[in-house]
Amino acid sequence: MKRTIYNPALKETIVFVTTSEETSGAYSELEISLEPGGGNPMHYHKAYTELFTAQEGILGMELKHGKKIFLKPGESYLVKKGENHRFFNQNDHPITFTNKVVPGSTGLENTLRILCGLAQDGQYSKANIPRNIYHMGIGAVMSDMRLTGLAGLLTTPLVRVLAYLGRKKGIEEALIQKYCV
Repeated sequence: MKRTIYNPALKETIVFVTTSEETSGAYSELEISLEPGGGNPMHYHKAYTELFTAQEGILGMELKHGKKIFLKPGESYLVKKGENHRFFNQNDHPITFTNKVVPGSTGLENTLRILCGLAQDGQYSKANIPRNIYHMGIGAVMSDMRLTGLAGLLTTPLVRVLAYLGRKKGIEEALIQKYCV
């Protein structure tokens, strides 16, 4: 299984420093390098906390109600369960940060591998999400990534149905076999 993956759509390189399996589920730790303009959409998780620590460059984070914070190297921010957040790089050079997920999440790790693989295979839309709606649903549920606001409220039931159907059709297992082993 690859320890380093790249998502060209989100402009990020992810190194799996420590996996959930290696810590018996205690935590997962990632090192993420984010190119200028890179970042992810606003979301939250119910299953785990995330500790973000800037390593090189300034890490931008957006929280609830549009509040933005900027972490300098060595500074950290703990995202609690249920807390809206996203990270981004508004610098003109790459940044690097760590992300410690507690408890560890094999589902998140697998989702990151799947999404990077799909993006590299040209299976992302212009909106930087998987083109296949089953892939989108499976990734969202597997990683416990939930969109915020009205979009999240309207799409969460649909996403769960798509993930369920994707599992029943064998799509989830096919994605795991292709990108995670």
